[in-house]
Amino acid sequence: MQIGLIGGIGPAATDFYYRSLIERFASEEKNLDMTIVHADAPTLIKNLMEDNKDGQVAIYNDLTLRLKKAGANFVAITSIAGHFCVEKFKKKSVLPVVDLLSCVQKEIKHRGYKRIGIIGTKPVMVSKFYSMITSAEVFIPEDNLLDKVHEAYAEMATLGCANNEQKEIFEKACNQFLSKNKVDAIMLGGTDLALIYRSDNVDFKLIDCAKIHVEELFRLNVN
Repeated sequence: MQIGLIGGIGPAATDFYYRSLIERFASEEKNLDMTIVHADAPTLIKNLMEDNKDGQVAIYNDLTLRLKKAGANFVAITSIAGHFCVEKFKKKSVLPVVDLLSCVQKEIKHRGYKRIGIIGTKPVMVSKFYSMITSAEVFIPEDNLLDKVHEAYAEMATLGCANNEQKEIFEKACNQFLSKNKVDAIMLGGTDLALIYRSDNVDFKLIDCAKIHVEELFRLNVN
């Protein structure tokens, strides 16, 4: 089985998926067969903010055709923001789509979390993970912190690195979730947040959506 990844949105997220899949397959001494195609992060952000689902799906379709020709058996989008049009994409894709949103929804329910904070792009936060979380209450950054988190995330995702100012903004949001909202866990609502947060460098429970997605890609490939 060959994994097809739509990467580039952003570069750090693609790198996270690539390294994580290599590590996961190596841990079980399994062979990894994978092809990655490149989508443009600024174009995605523009289509996301304009809710241009058709435009982004057209991009995904072209890339998925290339993946199919390369031998991929299924396709995954390496971006949570990039899932804003995933339902339309599923209907038109020439390959089965491994949907991150569904994977995360199942994992949250399995873990029994009831209160969750989320950071990422504004559409992901405001929609509360595209309304996919039905088993828990979802909290978002309050007042102008919401826009600051979005701006910091978009800059970080486009450049593929995080600066101290961006880290401070994310930390303020996390502090709000933990001290005011009393959340059970904080969701990385953007795959590029792996640049900053890992389960071994925080003192709160983390919902690492990209890691959950990677595990599902591994499971589908070896079963």
